[in-house]
Amino acid sequence: MNAQRLRQLLIAASILGYALLEHYSNGTVAPKDLGATLAVLPPLAAVLLMARRARWPWLALPLVLIAAATVLLRYWRDIQQDFGLIYLLQQCGVYLMLAAAFGRSLLPGQVPLCNRWATMLHGALPAPAVRYTRAVTAAWTAFFAAIVLLSAALYATAPRSIWSLFSNFLILPLAALMFAGEYALRRRRLPMMRRISLGDTMRVYLADTRRSPRG
Repeated sequence: MNAQRLRQLLIAASILGYALLEHYSNGTVAPKDLGATLAVLPPLAAVLLMARRARWPWLALPLVLIAAATVLLRYWRDIQQDFGLIYLLQQCGVYLMLAAAFGRSLLPGQVPLCNRWATMLHGALPAPAVRYTRAVTAAWTAFFAAIVLLSAALYATAPRSIWSLFSNFLILPLAALMFAGEYALRRRRLPMMRRISLGDTMRVYLADTRRSPRG
């Protein structure tokens, strides 16, 4: 097994392990410290990564650690009591940003995201492909917005375990079904376009985000 494959397996195992622990923490018998710790790990990791990439990381990192420790010590009991809300806000924030990124690219004068990525893979697109990629961009906008609304509705109305099951174990499979359905539809609607693997799509996405920061 090569190093890249091992790294991918470790990342997948870490994601699954985190999801399992998060789902367990939303049970009635789980210790509140576990749920609170899991809830603050993603935002803490994000700010530490930003600090590491700052112009003066030797200064930014200690300041971030001190600030984080101060906030956690001050509000730890509050976090323990409502760590599920922190999960919800993080999740909804991510999917709202994705919906906004796709939706904003549909505005007049903008290039739909799926159109831009398809152009990077195929070159200039024929008119049917332009219309199709715009429709796919709108579909992904609606998908991410629906995820936010459904997650918030389940959090507000359903038992916490039901919301947690949806949040941790159903969203990614739903996204995978969306990818598969779009791929099958594309093969029917645009048979003239060569097939593109998911790996190619991810490489184009990563290259585009590095080259064109959104703002």
